[in-house]
Amino acid sequence: MTHDTTLLPRGTIPPSTGDVAMLASPLPKISPPTIRYIKLGTGGRHARECIEHGMIRLGFDGVAHDACLAGDWETVRRALRKPDTFSGAATNQAQQIEDFYTLGPDALWITFWDRKLWWTFAKPGVIQDTEHSYLTRYRRTVAPWRCTDVLGEDLRLRDFSTKLTQLAAFRGTLCNVRQHDYLVRRINGEAEPLVAEANALQTQLVDMARRLVTALHWRDFEILVDRIFADSGWRRVGVLGENQADADLIVEQVATGERAFVQVKSRATPDVLANYITRFRDYADCSRMFFICHSPTGKLRTQTAAPAADVELWFAETVAEKAIRAGLFEWLVERVR
Repeated sequence: MTHDTTLLPRGTIPPSTGDVAMLASPLPKISPPTIRYIKLGTGGRHARECIEHGMIRLGFDGVAHDACLAGDWETVRRALRKPDTFSGAATNQAQQIEDFYTLGPDALWITFWDRKLWWTFAKPGVIQDTEHSYLTRYRRTVAPWRCTDVLGEDLRLRDFSTKLTQLAAFRGTLCNVRQHDYLVRRINGEAEPLVAEANALQTQLVDMARRLVTALHWRDFEILVDRIFADSGWRRVGVLGENQADADLIVEQVATGERAFVQVKSRATPDVLANYITRFRDYADCSRMFFICHSPTGKLRTQTAAPAADVELWFAETVAEKAIRAGLFEWLVERVR
């Protein structure tokens, strides 16, 4: 392997390989043979500079650059070995340095910064710098660092499994990424097989719950809606279906005191909806209205937005999703059997 040993002129900063890539999609899918997580400075304090200037950085200032270029890893291990310490630590650090110097341009490098996962590939050749404290020795990236997948979607750390993000606690500089296939799928914008299977089952479950909801007696439908609201932190004011001439429920949000007008219908037309919106307007103490109907007719069936900002429409699928979330699927089965 040929190494670029040219030192940077004093007082200069290495040129960037291009602007940090935020969108640039779609990109070809990647298939790296190996992946390394690299911590760009203690606590990632040099991440911004390295990402903005298209570099990966390595410290270990006490290790001779020439010995690394020559592949003299035994000398490197001796330089790292401290008296009366376990030799395994020096061996591990030497391996980190060797990986930095020798991994090819097909190796994928990742780091965590600004609550996102960043990835890049690095050109061969390690450059030593004696001017800038955040560089020490570095490799230029093949292309700008990216924090999006190949489809342009943000790679936010909160969306990743802890099995991967726990790398942030690694105390060394770089390490192998064991979640290789998982990470490659995420960068390639591909669904995790197990998650895809679970999503398919969830879709089937929601569809079954929707069919159960539409099979409910109107009274059971009202009870279901009441239980969903209770699970969501809404407290019923008065008795279900009684004491209110216009609404099936008046509910109050326990945390905020907000009140809402709730009308529950098994079937309804647009005229019925319009009539109840007019009634809702007469309730000065209610700031919102929920109109819930599992089998609407006419234009109400295909309406995708509420007729007003303070009116929310729930149809059978929405009720089904909320019932599942509230743990009421078994209740649905019992009421329909």
